[in-house]
Amino acid sequence: MEMEDLRIGRALVVIVDDRVSHGDSPDAAGPLVTELLVEAGYAVDGVVSVSADEVEIRNALNTAVIGGVDLVISVGGTGVMPRDVTPDATADVLDHEIRGITEALRASGLASGNVEAGLSRGLVGVSGSTLVANLASSRAAIRDGMATLLPLAAHVIQEFSRVEE
Repeated sequence: MEMEDLRIGRALVVIVDDRVSHGDSPDAAGPLVTELLVEAGYAVDGVVSVSADEVEIRNALNTAVIGGVDLVISVGGTGVMPRDVTPDATADVLDHEIRGITEALRASGLASGNVEAGLSRGLVGVSGSTLVANLASSRAAIRDGMATLLPLAAHVIQEFSRVEE
């Protein structure tokens, strides 16, 4: 079996962080998400950093969808502060939300003792044949969110591949 046959799909990571996008702070989230994706069997096309700006976020997500990736994971900007606009930008990109996955992410975060998970406005949904997911930026939220998201994402991607056959 070739290495390509072992891949679940292609993924792209979008980091929403003003300091990272301006080069004022190193990106700690991108490498972690990339590592977890690769361990789960994804080919990661790259990590893109954008400011907490709806237009920049929307453009990054749309570029990933047009580029044909199977999964886009954005990290950051999912809270309740005025600069937390990732869910708003994501809603504009989605054809439809998958509320079950969205709620599973919040529930797993709360169950692991992360009270802030209940404040997340992050979304998960489909744009074209791309699954788009928003995660909070803390290491705990990323680890817990990825553990919950990745098996569900693999199922969605598998469903899309059946439709395309």
